[in-house]
Amino acid sequence: QVQLVESGGGLVQAGGSLRLSCSASVRTFITFAMGWFRQAPGKEREFVGCISRIGRSTYYADSVKGRFTISRDNAKNTVYLLMNTLKPEDTAVYYCAATAATWPVRIDTFDYWGKGTLVTVSS
Repeated sequence: QVQLVESGGGLVQAGGSLRLSCSASVRTFITFAMGWFRQAPGKEREFVGCISRIGRSTYYADSVKGRFTISRDNAKNTVYLLMNTLKPEDTAVYYCAATAATWPVRIDTFDYWGKGTLVTVSS
């Protein structure tokens, strides 16, 4: 089993930055590709981006490309989501997810999820 715990959410003004962290409690962290998803109030959960096992490859949704950056530190079993130039429409609960599928991964293969952290962007 993989347990994921997100942190770093909070309130930020539009144009600001925030970095989320996701800590994984699994010995084989490097065998998982990691992803970030988000769910805004009243909307379905959407894909934000993902990173390969050793962090060499990343893929982002068009809505965040150029503003968000995913990275990982396999020595710390942690994946990060750096969010720059935040917009009010980025307000959502952000979830970390893991998949054992090989890269490039399909979005529907993420089967381990954290409980999420709330990001609120004020205008």
